[in-house]
Formats: sequence, C-alpha cells, structure tokens
Amino acid sequence: MKEGAALAGALPPTWPAKEKRLAASLVLESRLRRDLTPAVKTLSSLVVALFLGACAGPPETLVVKQYQVRDQVRNSNDEPMVRMEKERRLHGAVSMAERRQRLGQYYTLLWHDPAGAGHGPVEVVFQYQQGATASRIKHMTQQFPASSGEGIAEFAVIGDNYFNGGRVLAWKATVRRGGRELATRQSYLWQ
Repeated sequence: MKEGAALAGALPPTWPAKEKRLAASLVLESRLRRDLTPAVKTLSSLVVALFLGACAGPPETLVVKQYQVRDQVRNSNDEPMVRMEKERRLHGAVSMAERRQRLGQYYTLLWHDPAGAGHGPVEVVFQYQQGATASRIKHMTQQFPASSGEGIAEFAVIGDNYFNGGRVLAWKATVRRGGRELATRQSYLWQ
C-alpha cells in the first residue's frame, strides 16, 4: 500500500484525490498481474492437464472401424484422410481389373485385453449378412496366440463376394479368449 501512496504522490497535484487513488490502484493491479502471469499460466495448464487426464478411461475391449471403397477413381476433392484410406486399400492393384477386385467394404477390428494374456488363444469372429444372400449368415475368423494382449483383425467383403452377394447390411463382431466371450459389437440391423 505504501507503493500505491508513493505513486499517488507522484501524480500531478491538480488531479483530485479520488483519481489519484484510482490511478495508483490500476498501476498496482497491472504490476501484480505481470508478476502472477507465469504462475497463473502454469497453474491453469496443470488444471487443464488434470481434467483431460481424468476424462481418459480404459480402452474399449473391441472397436470396429468401417470403410467402403465404392469406385476406382482418384478424386482430389476428397478429404485427405479419406483419400489416403482409399489409396491404402487400392495400393498394389495395377490394372483396372485388379482395382475393381478391391472395391467393397472393409472392417478393422481393434481388440484390447492385456489382463487376459496367457489365458488361452484369442479368436476374432466377424459375422455378416449381405443384400443378395437374404438371411444367410456368413462368417470370417482370425486367430491370435495366447500371449497376445491386443491386436488388429482386418476383414474385407470385396471383389466377387461383394458384387455377387451385395452390400453388407448387418454385421456382428465378437472377441473370444479360450472359449469365453470378451466383447461383442453389432450393427443396428443385426438380429
């Protein structure tokens, strides 16, 4: 407060006392703000990090990602992520016939079970129904060793299977370890 009084005394004598006090308090406030700014920035970044860390939960046991390649044309108007995914799926297909065989639907299943590692082999099952096959359920399976705690299983309904059977209308993905079901995800239309 002594510093504020000294500042008030340094102002022109024609200023009223009220304005001198206001000017002194503004100067003190700006100095205080300048001195506290690094501490406030550090504290606020710690609070933000704490809240973001509290929002993070354990990873899901099974996540299903879908992607459909509908045409062979390279479209520069697509979003970069979409264009990259299409290029990744068509990579290595040189002729138009090879590229046509890559058209269809792709499913990526990411599973996570680190606590169960060593308790039996993992089986990832993908069941699906297509438009032209009526109610017939097809399935694909991938096996992982018992030591695996997480993995990625890729399933594709492409080429002749896609053109003859039609689009996938409903699907169900299941992860089993040692015969015990860990997680399952399904599309809205699955019965």
